[in-house]
Amino acid sequence: MCMRPSTTILTILTLALLFIPAILCAAQLVPPANRPIRVAVVLTDGATMIDFAGPWEVFQDVMLPGEGSAEPTTPFELFTVGAAKEPIRTSGGMAVVPDYTFADAPVPDVIVIGAQRGAPDLGPWLRKMRPQSRIIMSVCTGAFKLADAGLLDGKPATTHHDFFDAFAKRFPKVTLVRDKRFVQADSVVYSAGGLTSGIDLALHVVSLYFGKETAERTAVYMEYTGTRWRESS
Repeated sequence: MCMRPSTTILTILTLALLFIPAILCAAQLVPPANRPIRVAVVLTDGATMIDFAGPWEVFQDVMLPGEGSAEPTTPFELFTVGAAKEPIRTSGGMAVVPDYTFADAPVPDVIVIGAQRGAPDLGPWLRKMRPQSRIIMSVCTGAFKLADAGLLDGKPATTHHDFFDAFAKRFPKVTLVRDKRFVQADSVVYSAGGLTSGIDLALHVVSLYFGKETAERTAVYMEYTGTRWRESS
């Protein structure tokens, strides 16, 4: 015999529906109160230029209106971190010296790791930073570094399409997503596909902090016409 839902059950269901919007909004990020948002860009030998330069450009171009007659301000503070404060060679041969090492870098709010060779201290550093950071985002085969560190086990992720099969074979515990520009693994960890996908993910992070209007304004300033950053991950 079918039973009508009790008043208590109906009340619980009603309250659950009321709280759904709050749950969905929980992904929004709150900037630190008294300092800029620290963005650490990981650089080791072979770092693919656009993987780190694309997100760097996004974060540096975000401008927030000043109060009254004050000038607009940028809310992000960017720095590079690597195995040593010695020159590394990027994918195009450019020499870059990291600002910090994994041993002395400030605790970042956002970490960007693109395709690169990596370093022995990278995995332990990522695991240490995971509970302290708000966003850890890979670009291209930077996802291999996150997976090597164990940050993607049992979670969805993506990478450059040329490396789908290699990634799936090497990391069977990770659920490979093949049809997204970027994928959210959990409340902190994200992965983007190849190259320009990092721009989309960086704009998505901007929207999480400051809303889609600010991200849109940044994209327009950059003359970036891609729109996939607006999609949910």
